Amino acid sequence: MARAHAADACVQSDSIKGLAQSIAKPAYHRLLIAEPTLRRAVPTLIIAFLITICLGAFVQVLDQNRQKRAATKRDLAALADLLAERIDRLASPRMQRLGNIAHLQEILPDLIPLWGIAPGRHFIVSSADHRVLARLPIDASLGEADRLLDVISTAQLLTAPGRQDDASDMVLPNGGGALAVSRLIKSLPGQIMVIQEKNEPIWGSDAALSVTLSATTGFVVLILGFAFHWQSTRAREGDLINDAVRGRIDTALNRGRCGLWDWDLSRGRIFWSQSMFTMLGLDSRSDLLTFGEVNALVKSDDINLFAIAEQLISGEISHIDQSFRMQHTGGHWIWLRVRCELIHGDDSLHLIGIAVDITEQKSLAEKTVEADLRLRDAIETIPEAFVLWDASDRLVLCNSHFQRLHKLPDSAVIPGTSYETIIEVGSMPEVRTRQHDVVSPTPGARTFEAQLEDGSWLHISERRTKDGGYVSVGTDITRIKAHEQKLVENDLRLRATVNDLKRSQAELERQAIELADLAEKYAREKNRAEEANQTKSKFLANMSHELRTPLNAIIGFSEIMGSGMFGDLGSEKYREYCHDILTSGQYLLDVINDILDMSKIEAGRMRLDLETLDLSKTLAESLRVVSGRAQDKDLVIDADIQGSIPVVADRRATKQIVVNLLSNAVKFTPEGGRVVMRSHVMTDRIVLLIADTGIGIAPQSLARLGRPFEQVESQLTKTYHGSGLGLAIARSLAHLHGGSMKLRSKLGAGTVVRVILPRDARKANPRMQVAA
Repeated sequence: MARAHAADACVQSDSIKGLAQSIAKPAYHRLLIAEPTLRRAVPTLIIAFLITICLGAFVQVLDQNRQKRAATKRDLAALADLLAERIDRLASPRMQRLGNIAHLQEILPDLIPLWGIAPGRHFIVSSADHRVLARLPIDASLGEADRLLDVISTAQLLTAPGRQDDASDMVLPNGGGALAVSRLIKSLPGQIMVIQEKNEPIWGSDAALSVTLSATTGFVVLILGFAFHWQSTRAREGDLINDAVRGRIDTALNRGRCGLWDWDLSRGRIFWSQSMFTMLGLDSRSDLLTFGEVNALVKSDDINLFAIAEQLISGEISHIDQSFRMQHTGGHWIWLRVRCELIHGDDSLHLIGIAVDITEQKSLAEKTVEADLRLRDAIETIPEAFVLWDASDRLVLCNSHFQRLHKLPDSAVIPGTSYETIIEVGSMPEVRTRQHDVVSPTPGARTFEAQLEDGSWLHISERRTKDGGYVSVGTDITRIKAHEQKLVENDLRLRATVNDLKRSQAELERQAIELADLAEKYAREKNRAEEANQTKSKFLANMSHELRTPLNAIIGFSEIMGSGMFGDLGSEKYREYCHDILTSGQYLLDVINDILDMSKIEAGRMRLDLETLDLSKTLAESLRVVSGRAQDKDLVIDADIQGSIPVVADRRATKQIVVNLLSNAVKFTPEGGRVVMRSHVMTDRIVLLIADTGIGIAPQSLARLGRPFEQVESQLTKTYHGSGLGLAIARSLAHLHGGSMKLRSKLGAGTVVRVILPRDARKANPRMQVAA
């Protein structure tokens, strides 16, 4: 866990780590880069070196054994050849005939050279029938058998017949291993065999020495590897601890709004901590800054860094403690207070310290001065005599009213003047009448009133301050005293007025009871009216449904009769009657549909089927619906519609709004008139304007339009057909979408209808009822 925190701190301490790298030699930076690779490579190299040493020792031991075996084979072969040659040269024909074994046993030791005698070496001379003729040593462990086959089996020889000139491995009767070399003796005939027992240990002295040296070297290298690993681990732990400490220092600097400075006066380079870049809004850098870069940010009117550097180098000063401004990247100035100390290095001078952001302190100081000035102006402006004393009874602050009241010169109202001096210099006003002190709940405070010689009254209030001083305020209450006299005079009149008010209150209470009864009756009548309205809406909805079924039959049958589907009616008058029946039925069906829609809206059962549609296409379809009636009346329709208007709305409802408004415009516009439709697309809504040059609407009738069944003309004087629901349905559907509709008209000039629909009805009216 500690390592995790240290690793996190390492990320935050790059700035101070950059300072350490800048102080160190350039080779230190290259070492830091190569250090991780070296840490990983050294253990690998040590392991590879140990493996190499072990393999080398093993190969060396194998090679020494091979060399010893080869040398032994050469010695045995040379000795066998020598003995075979000497026996052949010394053997006589008589010995060959007699086979004098005793004579051969006697001369065999003399035939063997001194260099051929060695421990564990045996010499056997055998005849052609494999009988042992002579052997050395006689008490050897090969046995007492006279036949060679009793001593050694031919199957134990590794050499094949006819290869007796090579050394062969064999197994002795005692179970030990040996090397054997045999040579033919032509004079006997027979053979001489030289056997060398393998009585030396597997690991000879040379092999033991090689293994010991290799093991010692490997052990030393292994110890060095463990020491390197331990030292590397300690170094990593030290780096993590250092990084954690650096991270905490950076965190403290950032939190404390201060930055670390290290100014190398010899090279003219300056190091900044991360917090300095943050305070000035600069991009973070880990390298050193030049003197010019820093000097360009400093307000030259506040400090001269070049002059300070010269003074530090010359030894005139050894530290600095100054406040100055530096420019933020945002353009404003940051106040900094720099406290640095000069440090002498081996070959350089460094000015090291911190810079604290005191912008807030400066701002607070300016605000304090400004507040003090405002307080003095406020005290000077008040009409009372104000004076503030400290705990030692010395003047802190007073206004001109206090100065005039005590007739003090300007030299006496200087802050710090003692109370005794002001009493001596000034003249206290004479008090003619003094009322008793008013009891104050605050300890050390008193309030009293005094009437001066000139007849004026003062209300003097004294309060102790927290630092031990006190403040005194003298208010001129002459007018208040005059008003008090008037109030006493008015008291009698007020008492009489109170009696009158009591009587009036009783009357008002009686009236309030009557108003409560009226309000209760009004509430009952209102509920009855609302119930009647709901009943009317339900009745209209039910009646509309009941009337649509027979009307559909009337319209259908009149169309069939008018078209003559089942034969001619026989009279042209019947055809006209059928056309009148069809027209009246369609008109009545439209009225019923309007009544049904209006009743749904009033009953709150209208559901909108919202979808994404192009309003421009809906407007074009609506124009085509009324274009036939407009052509019959020779009307000019001027439409300005944008190419595409994507909206989220109910397709049928929007079309009904536009068709109703266009139908009214065409219906109430006389022949040769003009109907204009405009669309204006805004960010979140769409504005539709439908204007006509019709008969217009009177101002007193304009407010009634838009209500259900309201028409300008009365039923006795009306000249235009209609139920009066078109505008009401259009306005209600617009409101259901979260929009609005407004009318503006003038008699004889025409009417303008403005409809505002939202681009997305779901966002404009979240509470609307949407069809599932």
